[in-house]
Amino acid sequence: MIGSLDVIVIDCPDPALLAAFYAELLGMRIETTDYGFVDLVGPDENSRPIVSFQPVENYRAPEWPGQLVPQQMHLDVRVDDLDVGEAAVLAIGATRTGSEEPTFRVYLDPAGHPFCLLGPAKEE
Repeated sequence: MIGSLDVIVIDCPDPALLAAFYAELLGMRIETTDYGFVDLVGPDENSRPIVSFQPVENYRAPEWPGQLVPQQMHLDVRVDDLDVGEAAVLAIGATRTGSEEPTFRVYLDPAGHPFCLLGPAKEE
């Protein structure tokens, strides 16, 4: 191993707004930082990875499912029930994309980044 994952950085036009969305989605705590970044942290200061939101001037949202403006990254979030998860993410500002399969659904966060809700893991 060369290193360990420390921070995931997501470009966006409004770090505070997007951090609030993901704090609710992931159950993490918001911490403000220098340079306009806003971080999400776990239950203690040593929890990793941190999810950090970086302000970007002239931000262009990813185009999904097209690739004119590539998505660049996305998060997969596992939920116990897709319908309950969907209602919850829509309530905090997500947008449906219309792309859904029996085991996952794709949404856009408030800045236009795609993310997926994954249904319960299958037991083997």
